[in-house]
Amino acid sequence: MSKADKLFVTMCEDILENGFSSEGQKVRAKWDDGTPAHTIKRFGIVNRYDLQEEFPALTLRPTAIKSAVDEMLWIWQKKSNNIQDLNSRIWDQWADESGSIGKAYGYQLGVKYKFPHGEMDQVDNVIWQLKNTPYSRRIMTNLYNFSDLMEMGLEPCAYSVTFNVTGDRLNAVLNQRSQDILTANNWNVVQYSVLVYLLAQVCGLKPGELVHVIADAHIYDRHIPVIKELIQRPQYPAPRFSINPDVKDFYEFTVEDMKVENYEKNPQIKNIPVAI
Repeated sequence: MSKADKLFVTMCEDILENGFSSEGQKVRAKWDDGTPAHTIKRFGIVNRYDLQEEFPALTLRPTAIKSAVDEMLWIWQKKSNNIQDLNSRIWDQWADESGSIGKAYGYQLGVKYKFPHGEMDQVDNVIWQLKNTPYSRRIMTNLYNFSDLMEMGLEPCAYSVTFNVTGDRLNAVLNQRSQDILTANNWNVVQYSVLVYLLAQVCGLKPGELVHVIADAHIYDRHIPVIKELIQRPQYPAPRFSINPDVKDFYEFTVEDMKVENYEKNPQIKNIPVAI
């Protein structure tokens, strides 16, 4: 059975049984009808995924793997902050009339900085270090630029990745300040697992571990019945994931270079309300 399913179920049970409710507090998020969107949360969730053991896509319900990868490439490869460069519509509510989400996400990864080995952006710096100084303890990216926060359509949720090489395996720690567990948890896990796969291949390494650290892991009040039903579903073996072995340049990868096989899963959950 999928270990990603087991981790997800354990995390959800922990939040439901031991979480802190925001009922009675003033909250920022609201539902479409204007009602405050309260949550039950746990602080400091840490989940570990061994990418050599399995690809961590949930089978409790389908994760739209190619759409998730498309968004990851939009941020990390295209370094775009415009939804016109994205195939899905998940960012529409945070974009302005031109399609921009401001100085957020991909914009931050595209800003050039001076490094000891030349002027480059954060992604190119990661690739350079993984190829030239793979055992460095300074290989990381950060999207949380305080000087630009007021010009962001949404302050980054998944804001920092630290890469670390052990032997010939590339590991990564994804730091997330906040996560809506039902709508986004496995989406982000899949995205950053694929990112590790891609960077490992172009840098002559193997995928290792993804460690996902969530500061505020929460379930919205209107999601609680859905979560309770979801975690009771049958679990299946993880799907098989592979990427085109011929691609050696990170900027040449497309969604079509990724293959997902034997993905047995439960039915999708539709019309999940999203708090804004």
